Amino acid sequence: MKHIKKILLFTVLFGTIYACSTKKDTVISRNYHALTSHFNILFNGEEAFKKGIEEINQGYKDDWFLQLPIEPIVFDDRKIAAPTFKNNAPGAGFGEKEEITETQASGPFEKAEEKAVKAIQRHGMNINGLERNRQIDDAYLLLGKARYYSQRFIPAVEAFNYVIANYPDANLIAETKIWRAKANIRMNNEEFAIETMKLLLVVTDTLEVDLADEIKEQANTALAMAYVQTDSLQKAKKHLTLAIRTQKNKEQAARNMFVLGQLYANENKKDSAAVVFNRLTAFRKAPYKYKIHANIELAKNASNDSLSSSILTRLEKLIKDRDNRPYLDQLYYQVGVLHEKNDSISLALDYFNRSLRAKNGEDKQKSFTYENLGDIYFKNSEYQYASSYYDSVLEVSKDSLDLRIRRVKRKHKNLASLIKFEEVVAVNDSIIRIASLSKTAQASFFQNYIENLKKKDEEAAQLRLNQIAFGGTNNSLQSVNKGKWYFYNTQTLGFGKTEFQKTWGTRKLEDNWRWSASVTFSGTNKDSVATIVKDTRYDLASYLETIPTEKQKIDTLKIDRNQALYELGLIYKEQFKNPKLAIERLERVSTLNPRKELVLPINWHLYQVYKNLSENEKANLYKNIILTEHSNTVFAQLIKNPEKKFEEDVTVNEVEQSYKKIYYLYKKGEYKKVLVSVNEVLPTITNSKLKPKFELLKAYAIGKYLDRKIYKKALEFVAINYGNTEEGKKAKEILKKLNK
Repeated sequence: MKHIKKILLFTVLFGTIYACSTKKDTVISRNYHALTSHFNILFNGEEAFKKGIEEINQGYKDDWFLQLPIEPIVFDDRKIAAPTFKNNAPGAGFGEKEEITETQASGPFEKAEEKAVKAIQRHGMNINGLERNRQIDDAYLLLGKARYYSQRFIPAVEAFNYVIANYPDANLIAETKIWRAKANIRMNNEEFAIETMKLLLVVTDTLEVDLADEIKEQANTALAMAYVQTDSLQKAKKHLTLAIRTQKNKEQAARNMFVLGQLYANENKKDSAAVVFNRLTAFRKAPYKYKIHANIELAKNASNDSLSSSILTRLEKLIKDRDNRPYLDQLYYQVGVLHEKNDSISLALDYFNRSLRAKNGEDKQKSFTYENLGDIYFKNSEYQYASSYYDSVLEVSKDSLDLRIRRVKRKHKNLASLIKFEEVVAVNDSIIRIASLSKTAQASFFQNYIENLKKKDEEAAQLRLNQIAFGGTNNSLQSVNKGKWYFYNTQTLGFGKTEFQKTWGTRKLEDNWRWSASVTFSGTNKDSVATIVKDTRYDLASYLETIPTEKQKIDTLKIDRNQALYELGLIYKEQFKNPKLAIERLERVSTLNPRKELVLPINWHLYQVYKNLSENEKANLYKNIILTEHSNTVFAQLIKNPEKKFEEDVTVNEVEQSYKKIYYLYKKGEYKKVLVSVNEVLPTITNSKLKPKFELLKAYAIGKYLDRKIYKKALEFVAINYGNTEEGKKAKEILKKLNK
């Protein structure tokens, strides 16, 4: 009996060993290796692959302001890896003795690849050129997909090709062809991918083979990817439309809808875009991020007032929904845009500011909001506000190469000179006005200023203490102090004391502690001498000392102000095409007794502005001044011969001679005369190639007798307007040196 048991045991053991052989084509061997590879190795590989896909979906962040890619993943084209196999094998599976290189798993896709390789090497049953293990095709497909997401497209294609060559009748052959097409798209082989997908869809249909809806959806999505990459957008839209019919993959279907809507919107087909986005909002299984952004896109593509009104109502409902807090900055912004389109500017400004205040707002959204605010103020000729908002755009924007950001940067630079000259006018006007007051009036003025300053500082300090007390500005303190009165908590009390000292310094506990002087002692002994440290912000004498009294200084302030007003008039006239502000600045400077050299250019520019506005009475006023008081000038000749372009009478040689004369004045150090002469010549050479030379010489002259800031603005004007010329490049070089 014992011998019989031993014989049976050895028989079972021998049978098991025999069944484990990959060289024996038996029912037991085939089923054993199929079950072992599927439920052990491939199961773990598939789980690792799913984990990798989840990580991609969680880590990928869409830029909703740009055209979304159909597949939510970013590959670096410079990192396409070549295949690496042992024994110099040509590829995966093409040869009976080849061995695939195993790699040490460093991530989920590497682990999935490792499991696929392990299944192939341990359980592959390639007998007489035929694979007997029905799970090996799954292993090769998993191998190819893992390599695809590891950005090793060439080895991936080799794995897919093995399945296609050796398993032509497998149920996963269509899916494998789709993955091979996607890998070829990533390698810029779009034509091959398109050809294979057409064969899969068109030829299969003619053979009356019923493809699963999932396969049709995947194939049409792959075709759309290929056509987008080749800029065949009409064909891409066709296949996206076919892909969203079945909606088996809810994530990809929603994405396909969104991309399709964007393509229509980019072609300005707003009605077609609205149909697609409305369909997406009604797609119950779609991930919420696509639905909320579809509503935002509907607002962007509102084609008429009635549609705009209904979308506005919809957005306001979304804003009230607490679940939409992460999207408030974008929702507020779109509501603001709709109000702006309806000319409700005050409401638009309100919602734009709400967008900026929204918690967790993204920088890119802020850049659009700041830009819109800047554009609104720019249109209203409030250039200083516009400049500050454009500056904010540049602060929050990270992509300096973006064309939109570069356009904003140019606007901001163009406004820089204007803002500087406006500041010169405002500051000099204030100083001149105060200097003209009596001593008593000056003291009264500054005393009122100091009182207002104290009041504001006290309010700011109290607000800061209140914020600290209630945790308004410090989350950690808020959690510590929760449920306790401010003065009962040592941490918040200590923090408040530190903040108080930052604002007010170390003050003695006494009446009127906010007064401008405090006493400090040097040394440690009792005989130390007390020194008074004055807070000049509250010291009346400090303000009075800054008021200029010398006539020469006051005259210089007036000259600089008048020059700034004149430059502003030219900027508003030539650069910003704002005749109203140009007239205001030029007419004002004409009443302020400007230097003799400015009188003629002022009258000339006012004549031109009024003439362009068809206000003939005003134009004739300045025309008569030029003809009567400056009859021998170039400007008078231009008025007398309006049909004849002055440039025709002035040859290049004459312009060059004018430049040489002015340059000679510059070398002699007569910089003010240089500035006046250039201002006289510039209107007569608007089409001359030598104009940049005159502008740069003018900047040089400004730099010789005006302050550094005005000099930099003059150079910036040349650099911006004549950037491609030698003079513009020279101005840029000087600016770089000045900014060091």
